[in-house]
Amino acid sequence: MISSDRLAETFKFLVEIDSESGNEANVSNEIRKIFESLGVAEIHIDDAGAQTGSNTGNLIAKFEGSASAPPLMLNAHMDTVSPGKGVKAILRDGVFTSDGTTILGADDKSAIAILIEILHVLRENSLPHGPLEIVLTTCEEVGLLGAKHLDFSLITAKYGYALDSGDTEGLVTRAPGANRFEFRVHGKDAHAGVAPEKGINAISLASKAIARLEIGRIDHETTCNIGIIEGGIATNIVPSLVTVRGEVRSHDEDKLDTLTNKIVSAFKSAVESDTAASENELPRVDIQLENDFSRTNVPEDHPVVALAQEAAANIGREIKLKTSGGGADANVFFKQGIMTGVLGTGMRDVHTVREFVRLDDMVRAAELVLEIIRIHSK
Repeated sequence: MISSDRLAETFKFLVEIDSESGNEANVSNEIRKIFESLGVAEIHIDDAGAQTGSNTGNLIAKFEGSASAPPLMLNAHMDTVSPGKGVKAILRDGVFTSDGTTILGADDKSAIAILIEILHVLRENSLPHGPLEIVLTTCEEVGLLGAKHLDFSLITAKYGYALDSGDTEGLVTRAPGANRFEFRVHGKDAHAGVAPEKGINAISLASKAIARLEIGRIDHETTCNIGIIEGGIATNIVPSLVTVRGEVRSHDEDKLDTLTNKIVSAFKSAVESDTAASENELPRVDIQLENDFSRTNVPEDHPVVALAQEAAANIGREIKLKTSGGGADANVFFKQGIMTGVLGTGMRDVHTVREFVRLDDMVRAAELVLEIIRIHSK
């Protein structure tokens, strides 16, 4: 029942609308028109833009069910990473790519195209289904900001699926929580050649702190990364300020907290141990911590898992439960009490100009979600 030609046309249409994070209004308006043509019962644009800086809010579309079943949430995000302006989608031998100068935007417009195709099929075949709540967020790529500021009073579903991974044979049920950190290490400037002893080298202090840390894969559940270091003015000036930014991720909340505290302690100790402190209370470190997102852990006996596994079996496939090291809107929904598994659309090499997606994979993803909706209506 899935029309690959229509799906391809929808996908091409969507990815060729610019929608880098914060600039989703145009694609949101077009999606809204499509949903209205497909008989949406309610459609809302929330006020998240005021908090995220986007030129629009999240789009929440509700389709009435023809069967007695609890609401099912289906999620994707409308924004893309850069370079995402002027995308030209090329379909060759069943594979979509860009022209090589931009990303493609399969992350996550392949998901939106799939959801639109499913709505077409439900409508034109008068297929029974329960109430559907489609939640399309903004600014996912810049810290899940749309989901974090989503008006959850508009959502009644207690479980559902985010379409935001690559593997069409997997269901992500576990994802880590993450803390972001920023340290601003303040030293004292001085001429590096004439009077270096009068200065306090902020970069040196930050380096001592970083040297005490374990970076990368900590264990099978936990990672740590220093991603940005900025500081200094010139090679002949003792640097008075350096900024260090990074993150910690873990599937275990205690490990997340413990490692975060160790990192904070390392920077505090590096600064406090310096013997060159002056009457201006230098050196010092300003610390900023943020819980970026909470972990998810969908129980194996939850309907989200059972529905996906039964649907896959019905169409001759097998869904494997997966653990991810990345975050998604699903993490935010989980914290709000909405159990959300993450399904794949086939997108590959995302966030690069080499991004691609096979049309057959999008069709397979659409078939699975359609079968989930059919089973859910029983």
